[in-house]
Amino acid sequence: MTKKLKPTILFLIFFLLLQGAYGQIQMNVTDYLSQRFLRYCESVPREEIYVHSDREEYVAGEDLWFNVYLIDRQRLKPSLNSKIVYFELLNPENQPVVQKRIWIDEGSGPGQIVLPDSLSTGTYTIRAYTSWMKNFLPYNCYMKDIKVYNSFSTKAFKGKLSSGNIPDGETGTEINLGPNAAGLTLKVNNLKPDTLEIFVNADENYRSENSNLFYLFIQTHGIINHVSSERMSEGNIKIALPKTLLTAGINQITLFDSKGQPVCERFIYTPANEKQILTLHSVNSTNVRNRISLEIEMDNTLPASLNATNLSLSVAPFTNDPGLVNMNDYLIYGTEFGLFPWNTPQGSKISQLPPEIIDSLLLNVKSNWINWKTILSDKLPDFRYQVEKEEQHLFGKLLTPDQKAAGSDEFLLLSTPGKVPVFEYARTDYEGNFNFNIHIDEELKDLIIQPDEVTKNNKIIIESSFSDQYLQSEILVDSTNKPIPHYVSKWSVNYQVMKIYGSSFIGVPVTPVVPQLKPKRFYGKPDVELIMADYIKLPVMQEVFFELIPGVLLKNKKSVYEILIADPIDNKIYEVAPGLLIDGVIINDPSIIANLDPEIVEKIDVVKEKYFVGDYLFFGIVNVITKSGDFGCVTLPGYATRLPYRVIDPVVSFLSPDYSSAEMKNSRNPDFRNTLYWNPSIKPDKDGKARIDFWTSDITSDYEINIQGITSEGKTISFKKIIKVE
Repeated sequence: MTKKLKPTILFLIFFLLLQGAYGQIQMNVTDYLSQRFLRYCESVPREEIYVHSDREEYVAGEDLWFNVYLIDRQRLKPSLNSKIVYFELLNPENQPVVQKRIWIDEGSGPGQIVLPDSLSTGTYTIRAYTSWMKNFLPYNCYMKDIKVYNSFSTKAFKGKLSSGNIPDGETGTEINLGPNAAGLTLKVNNLKPDTLEIFVNADENYRSENSNLFYLFIQTHGIINHVSSERMSEGNIKIALPKTLLTAGINQITLFDSKGQPVCERFIYTPANEKQILTLHSVNSTNVRNRISLEIEMDNTLPASLNATNLSLSVAPFTNDPGLVNMNDYLIYGTEFGLFPWNTPQGSKISQLPPEIIDSLLLNVKSNWINWKTILSDKLPDFRYQVEKEEQHLFGKLLTPDQKAAGSDEFLLLSTPGKVPVFEYARTDYEGNFNFNIHIDEELKDLIIQPDEVTKNNKIIIESSFSDQYLQSEILVDSTNKPIPHYVSKWSVNYQVMKIYGSSFIGVPVTPVVPQLKPKRFYGKPDVELIMADYIKLPVMQEVFFELIPGVLLKNKKSVYEILIADPIDNKIYEVAPGLLIDGVIINDPSIIANLDPEIVEKIDVVKEKYFVGDYLFFGIVNVITKSGDFGCVTLPGYATRLPYRVIDPVVSFLSPDYSSAEMKNSRNPDFRNTLYWNPSIKPDKDGKARIDFWTSDITSDYEINIQGITSEGKTISFKKIIKVE
């Protein structure tokens, strides 16, 4: 009898413990949701990009000046993580015509491209993204349409239809949530100035299954505003929350059932304080070839970190384009909510719409970032592309001769020719993919990549650092041949005049503040460092090794050479050949070293012991360094790839003429600048002040001063003013 009772008692004890644990989980659902949400936002951060360009319309052949702002979506402050932004100009078919890699320092970076004069008239798209954002393309990137006109082209204008919101199946939630689901109905009154009212109704089935319990979770761009457990005494409940709890922006309200599963959601908008924090002092009108002084003054209530503020400023002809989106308006939605803002009535900014219109627009919005299915799962996703903070990731693929993936654990070797040898290796994954880390700077590097196992005749394919994931574009060809806007026709004449007279406003190269990496020999201090100039000249390399490098053998047997190293401990010859290098580049044929003319050799480094670089083992190292140090004396074998490579593209400054002298002011050389002035890096001093001087051109027009920027504390700045040149 006792034996029969034991299993029953054990089961009852287990059941009671399980019920206690379940009750504890129920009590801690709010903590559970908060912790899972914060873990997700930390592991899957969101980056936003805003690009301020000098204009929105151009003539083919002109320079396009821009500044890139990189922003942490959660904190809405300049991002200090990614250091490279990939900038592209896409044609009406959404194919790239210009690509640049832009260095980002303290959350911003300047750039400039030349629009090819062969471009046809149409709508082009600026696209910008980081390496991390490549994991979520083609949607999670900055995109802005510009118009390019070619006065010498008779082809019709090629417009481009925006794809609008992300289509069904591509949203970030992966859970079909709405204001009515699973027996719950969620309604919101966001029209009161100080209070948000949330109304929840539940049917009898939901109340029975969930014991009248649900959880309320409110977040805004990754910031938790409110989490609470709520219990209904009847079938409905009203929850009133002070709006001071809400972060400015688009707020996501989600209801969870008693098991902690999301069941319905709504999005609302909380406007930010519209106070202008920048004052601009300038003349309202002036004459041609006159100096204009702009005095910028930031709000003195801002913190003392004003000198960390970065502003970009353009002065260009005023076109009254209603489609322009300022930084502070763009960051309301960013890539988190797709292309939603361009669908607002008459192109109005969301901050200018009546609250009831905003509420109706937000009924169909989904977050492309906050993914509750992933947030609540036990495993976070793996991402191929990582943040590029100190190094750029250079991807490639190793293919077999029949174009199949080479498989896993194949070594790829990267060398940079030079007198200081730099070596790196990578290993393939099961699909033959590999990845090297390249130090970020603007130096033109000479990269040589080769497989470790050369007898397999595998082929190396280097992947472009620019993504090939593009949105499909629907082109609208205007067959009516509408005339080019009058101001664009004038710009075209201006551009042609400047081109005829050879006038250019391209200034000196801008040197980025990039941390320089002082190269070091990857093998450290060698056991032997033979300086050829210290010894008598020997006619052949075989004598150099025999006479001057004891313990290293260069042997010739029937015209076949081999180089061997004796282990310095037991003086036995290694069974495996040492690593052979010329100018730091690994070679597999000892006869190349043997046939070198000693006259071109500067020194020879030898490491006699086994040497590990990570998991890669050298059975000793022999590095022959030539006087040129460029590996130019060797024909590159077919299995290797030589790649001239620059991580970030150089940037030049905008050059503004100076008419302070009478000679310059009276010069007959025409000044028909379309963009009067461009400055991507204005930094106010510690008092929040900055002064900019530039000169007007020979063109009379209304010009728009457009200032965009962000402080280190996340205060966005968007300011515009019209001045007249008569």
